[in-house]
Amino acid sequence: MKTIAIIGAGPGLGLSIAKRFGAEGFRVALLSRNAAKLDTLVQELSALNIEARAYPADASDLDALRSSLQKMKQDFGSIDVLEFSPYAGFETFVHALQMRPEDAEAQLHSYVLPAILAVNEILPDMLTRGKGAFLFTTGYSAMTPMPMVGNAGIAMSGLRNYITNLHNELKTKSIYIGHLSIGTLIAPGTEGDPDIIAEAWYSMYAQQTTFEATFPAVISLPSN
Repeated sequence: MKTIAIIGAGPGLGLSIAKRFGAEGFRVALLSRNAAKLDTLVQELSALNIEARAYPADASDLDALRSSLQKMKQDFGSIDVLEFSPYAGFETFVHALQMRPEDAEAQLHSYVLPAILAVNEILPDMLTRGKGAFLFTTGYSAMTPMPMVGNAGIAMSGLRNYITNLHNELKTKSIYIGHLSIGTLIAPGTEGDPDIIAEAWYSMYAQQTTFEATFPAVISLPSN
């Protein structure tokens, strides 16, 4: 059986991704800060006959993240797919004109550094096996400047640069790198329904012909 690890798992997109991949026979490793919420997710997945385990940790705590990823490998034997979508929270975003150095630094610690560490921990095993996938979910500020999320945009665009480098270096080594940039509110019953996004993610993973996409495909930004 294959295993997907979801970094930044929550009751929205993380749970939908877990259900979608779980429906294809994947076991699921869930990591986020809130242990109680993780237990609820595990129970919901177990009710669907999807094997799942919880790993409470703050992804921005690199030591805790490293320990959790190593525990996942011990528990499951290997990680076949790693989906990366931690969310620091809208309240952490700062407009470009009000941004201080520490505001940008906090976003780098929340997104870029954990992504690099996760790849460092998981990629060597994938290269040994000659297969695997990393799926990176970002906000739309990864694709285009958005002043209202100035500090997040620095981190997201930096993460996209890293993701692109991974893709370019690994595409001939049977390691799939995918990037899906979300340009809408994620909420059930809307165009950003997490189940729809999860379906888009599974399609990208299953086909492995597209490196990067936006969701929705056409995004209209509000005028400044």
